[in-house]
Amino acid sequence: MTYAVDTRAVHAGRADLAELGVHALPLDFSTTYPMHDQVAAGAALGAFADGAATAATPVYQRLYNPTTARFEQALAELEGTEAAVSFASGMAAITAVLQAACLMSDRRHVVAVRPLYGGTDHLLSIGLLGLSVTWVDQDEVAGAIRPDTGLVVVETPGNPTLGLVDIATVCIQAGDVPVLVDNTFATPVLQNPAKLGASYVVHSGTKYLGGHGDVLGGVVACAEQRAGALRQVRILTGAVLHPLAGYLLHRGLATLPLRVRAAQATAATLAVRLAVHRGIGKVHYPGLPGSDPRGLVGRQMRGPGAMIAFETTGDAAAVVAALRLITPAVSLGSVDSLIEHPALLTHRLVDAEGKQTGGITPNLLRMSVGLEDVDDLWADLDQALTAATRATVPVAAGSAPTAPGTAPVVPAEQAFTEEFAALADAEAVSATAAQAVNGSAPVPA
Repeated sequence: MTYAVDTRAVHAGRADLAELGVHALPLDFSTTYPMHDQVAAGAALGAFADGAATAATPVYQRLYNPTTARFEQALAELEGTEAAVSFASGMAAITAVLQAACLMSDRRHVVAVRPLYGGTDHLLSIGLLGLSVTWVDQDEVAGAIRPDTGLVVVETPGNPTLGLVDIATVCIQAGDVPVLVDNTFATPVLQNPAKLGASYVVHSGTKYLGGHGDVLGGVVACAEQRAGALRQVRILTGAVLHPLAGYLLHRGLATLPLRVRAAQATAATLAVRLAVHRGIGKVHYPGLPGSDPRGLVGRQMRGPGAMIAFETTGDAAAVVAALRLITPAVSLGSVDSLIEHPALLTHRLVDAEGKQTGGITPNLLRMSVGLEDVDDLWADLDQALTAATRATVPVAAGSAPTAPGTAPVVPAEQAFTEEFAALADAEAVSATAAQAVNGSAPVPA
């Protein structure tokens, strides 16, 4: 029987718990395992070295750990892939894919579409792994493929401006070249790139999968045929996920759909309000009218997500400094709302051309919407924008005064909301987002 994502998120990787006589996820901290049969142990080590998922004995934590293996099984089930391989961080996961797909195949050319997370962009640009990269628009992938191309790299929604890439079209253009999709912003709740042809689906588990800002990890979902090489890279580089991190990431999956949808509903409302605020020059959010010209929300994505980017008319750093509730910090996907300045932080090491191509302007801010009350978040944003620009959204003459800390409903916002709802009725945006609007050196992450 095929279950809904909410059910799978709760039960994935737990099928044998009743047989074990436990209800909570087991946590195995062992770094080594007793092996009385040394011949069998050697055979197990050899199997792991060849990329096997399991063997007769774990031998050593760098080779296998049952707690992290459970998390991998659960994530693969959510992404609809045969396997998943976990790593110590999202960047370790990205690096492992580049090593497995390009270095181990001796195809050292990468085609990449901007924007990407700053760490990924920087890793590709500086040639640290001996790779060359061709940067293209998503419609130019086919023309950039060469005989030595080992990988196509995209991120959608893109970090930080939330631009959407048509995964299926890119995969068709790539032909036999594997495609990596960074699915961190969307999560398996909103998007499953493997079902659209992607060979590697990467997550910084630190973000939404963990969801509480207290665990570092990365994971790649893929076919078992590709997973073996990733395990070989992990064994040799030692970029393993700690068992406690695997436990926390697995535990986080159970509430992932609830957290993503709740934060998405708030983000959709904030995006509409920001779009008509005088302190804002532009809002980047896939659920806003005109922001999804390819119609990918509702077709490729099951919702526009909980990330917002916006360009301020005043000094962006001053806006962040004036916030009192929203936490000024890198990373994203936590239960609390976070905001950061990409040009100064997450994308600081991206070169000037990359910033321009990726739309990373000096006044761009990236906000990860959390689970706080929408009006509390809006009040904080409004006062910070006002402090930086000395201007607020004008309220029409004769409008009833609003209580302090509440968002004024102005004609512009009302019109914007109605347009958003009309698009939702036409299935141009997700029903979830529409309901939300209608009331119902290394680079940091």
